[in-house]
Amino acid sequence: METEIRAIFGESARVRDEFLAASLDTLIEIVYQLIDVIKRGDKVLLFGNGGSAADAQHVAAEFVNRYRIERRPLPALALTTDTSVLTAIGNDYDFSDIFAKQIAALGRKGDAAIGISTSGRSANVNKGLRLARELGLITVGFGGAPDSEMSAHCDHYLSVYGSSTPRIQETHMIIGHTIVEMLDMKLFGSM
Repeated sequence: METEIRAIFGESARVRDEFLAASLDTLIEIVYQLIDVIKRGDKVLLFGNGGSAADAQHVAAEFVNRYRIERRPLPALALTTDTSVLTAIGNDYDFSDIFAKQIAALGRKGDAAIGISTSGRSANVNKGLRLARELGLITVGFGGAPDSEMSAHCDHYLSVYGSSTPRIQETHMIIGHTIVEMLDMKLFGSM
């Protein structure tokens, strides 16, 4: 069992390290764009399916509540939490519309939309990002393969490439935490 546990931790570290080596500049650019979003009084909309829905909610909570320092709440909303809206759209239209309809209702030019999909192929996430871009939102994708469909709908695409969904999700979470921590540092001072 020790060998298997070490292998899991080793693979997680490798995926994170490969992501950082390939995408550090893009991650920094995203942080600066989100600083501008927050300074203008605009908001961040986050969304995904399954574990990625939970990641969207987790990161939105870090924005709104606090992360590592006491500071004012930052405007963010997970589009994965209102079961009445999700089920109404899924029932009356299609599950692929659940994020796009909410972006149409809540998103405004200058906001940021962060879509999360380990495969980069989630129809509802891609449809949401596509509409967000058309409406003038800054679009960010936390995805998988570098050439996934998601990359075509994003101003900034963070490819986390790996053969294991859990390792991709772990890296997505550290990306979300890093973004919030850098926002705190740049907007409110050092940790």
